[in-house]
Amino acid sequence: MDHQMQRGGASDGSPGRPAWGGVARLPTRSPSLDPQGDVVKLNFRSMEANQSQEPLPRHSLRVDHESLQQPQNDPKRKKGGWITFPFLGAAMMGLGVATSGALSNLVVYLIKEYNVPSVDAAQISNIVSGCLSLAPVAGAIVADAFFGCYPVVAVSMAFSVLSMVVFTLTASLRGLRPTACQPGAAGPCEPASAGQMAALYAGVFLTCVSAAGSRFNQATMGADQFDSAADQDVLFNWFFIFFYASAVLGSTVIVYVQDTVSWTLGFAVSAAASVVGLAALLLGTRYYRRPAVRGSPFTGLARVVVAAARKRKLNVATSAESKFYHERRGDDDGDGDDKARNSDTDITPSDSFSFLNRAALITDGDTIIPDHGPTTVARPWRVCTVQQVEDFKTVLRILPLWSASISLSIAIGVQINFTVLQALAMDRAVGHFTVPAGSMIVGSLMAVVVSLGLLDRVLLPLWRRITGHDPTPLQRIGAGHAITIVSMVASAVIERRRLATVHAHGEEGNPAWVSPLSAMWLLLPFALSGAGEALHFPGQVTLYYQEFPPSLKNTATGMVAVIVALGFYLSTALIGIVRKTTAWLPDNMNASRLENLYWLLAVLVSVNFGYYMLCAKLYKYQNIGK
Repeated sequence: MDHQMQRGGASDGSPGRPAWGGVARLPTRSPSLDPQGDVVKLNFRSMEANQSQEPLPRHSLRVDHESLQQPQNDPKRKKGGWITFPFLGAAMMGLGVATSGALSNLVVYLIKEYNVPSVDAAQISNIVSGCLSLAPVAGAIVADAFFGCYPVVAVSMAFSVLSMVVFTLTASLRGLRPTACQPGAAGPCEPASAGQMAALYAGVFLTCVSAAGSRFNQATMGADQFDSAADQDVLFNWFFIFFYASAVLGSTVIVYVQDTVSWTLGFAVSAAASVVGLAALLLGTRYYRRPAVRGSPFTGLARVVVAAARKRKLNVATSAESKFYHERRGDDDGDGDDKARNSDTDITPSDSFSFLNRAALITDGDTIIPDHGPTTVARPWRVCTVQQVEDFKTVLRILPLWSASISLSIAIGVQINFTVLQALAMDRAVGHFTVPAGSMIVGSLMAVVVSLGLLDRVLLPLWRRITGHDPTPLQRIGAGHAITIVSMVASAVIERRRLATVHAHGEEGNPAWVSPLSAMWLLLPFALSGAGEALHFPGQVTLYYQEFPPSLKNTATGMVAVIVALGFYLSTALIGIVRKTTAWLPDNMNASRLENLYWLLAVLVSVNFGYYMLCAKLYKYQNIGK
């Protein structure tokens, strides 16, 4: 069942409250006993037998009750659970506030402090955002293959502290910035030197390293603290709430300090937030569950490709005539996921992508059959297990759906950066308060948080009452696609109104002129975009995490990061193409035709929505709902 947006299960009926208390639940599996009466392992078959036979004897119920008390000889049950939530939550908030506070205002920082042209600043911001999104994939691979989540997250948060220190130095040391220059001043502004830009990019690089190890590994680390899918779904929901709430704080409080007090103080506050986050993470060390590292998950996938290519000329006969390789492990090997995956070693390869089945087909010399013990592989790059073949097929099945979300990120990436440029050319006054241009994205972030709350408390219960079941991840993602289309249309309409005021006053040639149209209108498309993100981003995390093989759990959560990264990079490429082929995007925003770009994005996302609907119709769930 899919419960990504359902926060599940407090005993008082409050769906949004984690189970902080020690309320025990009776296990659904019957414990098998050794001669001394100690619980040895949970026997799945005994559960089925007890359903059709007599009730368990009284002593079994006594032992079952004792098993709920988390016996001292079971170290795994001492770790994890909701006791880790405050530490992980504080770490997520600290890191999120620091990162968003440093980078939300990057476009303005580049324009005002480094004399970078406005469109070039937006392009640089897109590239940085792409790095921040793509780097977590490398961090997920490292965590999966070598070290596990906790050490990678801890080290990366230390890099966050270093990056904030570097940003603070660029703002406080005059020699690390060029001479200040006001837009529209006579003569060209002094550009930043290579050394000055290198110092700034050093801070950006350290921030990317921090994001690599922490951004999505934090989500996986949190999910590892729980055994039930319902608790994991609650954790994912809270992860996105912390992620966006911290971004709201960074994009408002810290950006306001940067714009009205000083850049130095703003970056120093970000540094303090990163220190608090790191301290919170370290304080909870004794409580964290740290699953064993599984090794590189991509080695097995690569073996499937190589083995299938080497045996491409073989004809795979029927399963009765062919002999496929199944890896057999002892009862004590691996964790619960591995045991479940290896409990049935006689599965046959599925019919989909049947050309890959030959990778598990045993030919002469592929295996060694000893007199005693299981069969071993003699040539690992010529034969692989049936499970590895099926894992690779799972990845292939989900790739079309994954690719259908890239266009969403392209549109959102363009909208984020150009809305900041629009805000700089509009009236940002609210009473006696002037809203920083870099804080406009708060409309999107707040919309995500509010939408998640509405989904959890209102819309999802209403959906369940009407339909009798939860919406599937694909349904949520599709709804997010549709709302994003509306958001692009709203951006185009508002930009048309802004340009109408420019033309009415005849200020097309004045780049410093500010339109009397309120910048608060820009919150409308941002709010729609945020509502769409609240649907499609958590839906994607649920889909990938639950559908991907267990060995790829960290990589599964990183799949969303790849989408966001590709969106930012491709949006940069799209803007470059538009600048070379049209006159829509000059450095002077008052002479631009930005509305045409938004209309182009609306058409792109609409066509992509049709592609997504086709992919969703053809996809069949492998794990969700089973």
